[in-house]
Amino acid sequence: MLLDSLSPRPRGLVEATSFPLIEAIHGRRSRRFAKGASIPAGPLAFTSRHAPEPLDPLEQMLLIATTAGNTGWAELFAHHPGYAPQMPNYTTAAGGRSFPSSAGFNTSEFFFTDDTGVYFLPTRSMSPIPNAGGTDLRAWLDAHRARIVKLADGRLNIPAEMPHMEGHNTWCANVRGSTLVFPVADLAQHVILLLLYLVQNGTGIYDDVNGRPIPGLERYTHRLNLQAAYPMTFLEQTALTDVSVEMGTACYAGALMLQALGLGGWMYTGLNPFTVLGASGDPSVPGLGFRFEMLEGNPLPHFTGLPGVFEAHVPPHHASMRAAVEAAVARKFGAGGPFDPKQGGPYRENAAVRSGAATIDAEAIEITTLMAQYVFETFGRFPARVPAVFLNTYLQAHRLDTEFYDRHFAPGAYLRTHAGHDRNWS
Repeated sequence: MLLDSLSPRPRGLVEATSFPLIEAIHGRRSRRFAKGASIPAGPLAFTSRHAPEPLDPLEQMLLIATTAGNTGWAELFAHHPGYAPQMPNYTTAAGGRSFPSSAGFNTSEFFFTDDTGVYFLPTRSMSPIPNAGGTDLRAWLDAHRARIVKLADGRLNIPAEMPHMEGHNTWCANVRGSTLVFPVADLAQHVILLLLYLVQNGTGIYDDVNGRPIPGLERYTHRLNLQAAYPMTFLEQTALTDVSVEMGTACYAGALMLQALGLGGWMYTGLNPFTVLGASGDPSVPGLGFRFEMLEGNPLPHFTGLPGVFEAHVPPHHASMRAAVEAAVARKFGAGGPFDPKQGGPYRENAAVRSGAATIDAEAIEITTLMAQYVFETFGRFPARVPAVFLNTYLQAHRLDTEFYDRHFAPGAYLRTHAGHDRNWS
């Protein structure tokens, strides 16, 4: 990365940009003891003599952009014999990010909170900034900073008690001074994109819950091999796995950056996603305020989105399942999408490459809508057996209290970046 555009440059930043990857991988640990923390009892009892301190704004932005950010142009799928001479059209975003996404679907976005507020950083449809000659770090960070939307003042209220967080996290999670970053996936859109994938590859799904085919698909046997149809629940489990990997690797990228920055923290799952999204049942703990329904026969809330901020591809955020399918197709082929010939990109002939992908024809949209609408009507929701909105993994960053580790651990419990953090970021 080009550091010349950043002045002054904290020593910590210079060290972070040159920190060896292998050292970050081997040095990655969950370091939970922040400044201001206390373990009141047990063999690791310790109370910090330091007050909680927030992250330096520059290191916080570098951490968030590393976890959630755009890192250049996505490369399209180059070849599939079933599509030749055209290219496959799986990809749904023109820009790549700091983590992989199955088939380039990119269905997750990011929220974060610190002492100052609750924020949203959308990057899944972000076009990269020019990077000829290397990444201009200031421009890269500024581009991400400009996209941040503040949702509320003050830290997101996640009570330090069950059932809002696991007992082993009550002393260390979402504490003062920390930054908590977490991806949220539009799993409904991911399932729609997989349905489109199946149709374009000559098959569909069947209802394995009720043991029957999807009514109406028999009209399309001229292009669908229904003997090879996927069980509906298997397709949905595949989508859930896909987004779990996407979100987990995003947080892992951030966890590696913690080592380079010299910050404490860890990635974890021990916060109640229903509390965080907004279904705690306690008016004093509103979470993010996502819309949800309690459906008959399901004890868990069914979230559909945060209106105007993050809306899953389901009603009521889309007028119908057809509208949701059409919106997913528009993401691919509309302005700024990966198959928009006017979009920039990494190729010598971007327009020719982007316009060389197979189109998604009206009949494919009709078939996909038929399956999606069947699920929605039969189960009263979409998807049928997995959430429309999914949250599972969190990344926390905080200033480490190295005195705890000096007291209870042998040498080597933290890295040189942790030892010099406060000096390097002063």
